[in-house]
Amino acid sequence: MTRIAIVIGSTRPGRRAQMVAEWVLEVAERSAPDGAEFELLDLAAFDLPLLDEELPAALGDYVRSHTRRWAEAVAGFDGFVFVTPEYNHSLPAALKNAIDFLFKEWGDKAAGFVGYGVHGGTRAVEHLRLTLAEVKVAGARTTVALGLFTDFRITDMSEPGVLSPGEHQEQTVVRMLGEVLEWSRALAPLRAGVPV
Repeated sequence: MTRIAIVIGSTRPGRRAQMVAEWVLEVAERSAPDGAEFELLDLAAFDLPLLDEELPAALGDYVRSHTRRWAEAVAGFDGFVFVTPEYNHSLPAALKNAIDFLFKEWGDKAAGFVGYGVHGGTRAVEHLRLTLAEVKVAGARTTVALGLFTDFRITDMSEPGVLSPGEHQEQTVVRMLGEVLEWSRALAPLRAGVPV
């Protein structure tokens, strides 16, 4: 079974990330081939502080209980779909912080991206790709970019609104998920320590 986490990449109260991630999960469960399993992974549920481990993550010597709990959760997946808003032309600090806590748990896995914002979260996704490449995560080519004023119905900017993605968006999610599964399965021998 290939296990893919759909990472809710915002911890902000009133976030839109939850509804976007639930939509991605719904599409995944309807369209995924046999042998694929999807699960939400909510950063907010881990309540990670700013990085507080004394040693670099690459050493893998985690002493904080919150780090060990986060490491165990991430290690249990073969790939990820990151749902991220765009904050000031980049990804949320909470998401970058969560990535920085770990190293080997990310390695030799795949990731897909669902960005949202005024410009579809594209700049956040580009920064996220660079960050994940450094921790040995292969990024899927296809990105889902949800426009705040085209894929949501928002009448009050202080409220999350309602996700209302364009018809093409579901097809894009399916294509992205397929790429994540292909990469995750192709990288399985590396995760298992099998020489190439």
